[in-house]
Amino acid sequence: MTGDLSDLVIPQRNLLGPGPSNVNPRVYRAMMQPVIGYLDPVFIQVIDDTQRPLRTVFRTENDLTMAISGTGTCGMEAGVYNITEPGDNVIVCLNGFFGTRIADMAKRCGANVIAVEAEWGRIIEPDQIREALKSANGPVKAVMIVHGETSTGILQPLEEISKIAHEQGALIVADAVTSLGGCELLIDEWGIDVCYSGTQKCLSAPPGMSPFTMSAAAMEVVQKRETPPLSFYVDLQMLGRYWGGGSTTRMYHHTPPMSMLYALREGLRIVLEEGLEARIARHKRNAAALQAGLEAIGLELHAQEGYRLPPLTTVKVPEGIEEMKLRRGILENHNIEVGGGIGQMQGRVLRIGLMGYGSTEPNVFALLFAIEQELLAQSYKLEKGAGVSAAVRSYDNAA
Repeated sequence: MTGDLSDLVIPQRNLLGPGPSNVNPRVYRAMMQPVIGYLDPVFIQVIDDTQRPLRTVFRTENDLTMAISGTGTCGMEAGVYNITEPGDNVIVCLNGFFGTRIADMAKRCGANVIAVEAEWGRIIEPDQIREALKSANGPVKAVMIVHGETSTGILQPLEEISKIAHEQGALIVADAVTSLGGCELLIDEWGIDVCYSGTQKCLSAPPGMSPFTMSAAAMEVVQKRETPPLSFYVDLQMLGRYWGGGSTTRMYHHTPPMSMLYALREGLRIVLEEGLEARIARHKRNAAALQAGLEAIGLELHAQEGYRLPPLTTVKVPEGIEEMKLRRGILENHNIEVGGGIGQMQGRVLRIGLMGYGSTEPNVFALLFAIEQELLAQSYKLEKGAGVSAAVRSYDNAA
């Protein structure tokens, strides 16, 4: 008997917040394929079919490139827990919520965390890393940094920081949960040793897997560990024996979520069909139009100019406007989900996502109209239609 447990009916929302983002219908269709065994030759082929485009999207030839079963936080644990041992010096860049989370994980490993800080909404400068490496008490094992900081809307430059880290013998670990597939990310060219992401942002699949890649140099560090990683589940040496063991020697570690791997495979196929450069350009174009519209309404963007994350825009909530009421109105009256601030930014900003399948011109116009209407409902003074008009001009100028 089901009692009062009725059929599940979930409303179709327009997900334009910090994630999850709108799922491409083709991804939903792929997820309806049958579940089969994790050593079935057909499923092994699915794994291989997923690894190849993952390397393309990461712009890497790394042998250890896989999708870890779990969300981006699971990828973060894999990166931090496999690299870090008790007593290690690690530099962690703290300019947003997720850098703080990395630091917490490193401390759980018994590391000596050297914090390099910037105001939430501003980038970490290369000279800060250079100075931290110089003043550290002993060698630094890794520099850990967020590429696309979802809490602040910052796109952090990595290339120079990676070079500085390597000059001092340190690895670089980068969080690309919000940037992979929507921003320029050149793993091999920039010398990124460890990078992880999530499926639910610019790849337009549901949350549940974490694309992950690791350089040969970083894997050598992992193999020389004196203690096992803090987590069995994300032990990369064991995971690698399943993902990279060949068709006859793959070793069981855990049962992977087959349907999520189907989803990721299809999401990657869609990325490659569009072309990675064209996809990145689309994210930039739509973000520029949205930001022009928000400023025309009279709102102030939070992230440092010149370093704004195209898939995720943070905009300050004006004085006198109730942030929760504003978001609720956008959801209830326009069926659009946008996010509020987290950590230090709670109640201070809206986080607006234009990611993957959701990064479209119609969504830009719908967002600007909805925000304008809900601000007017709280007696905010603005010029009606100014946001949409500014977005149109932005598109015209980009044409």
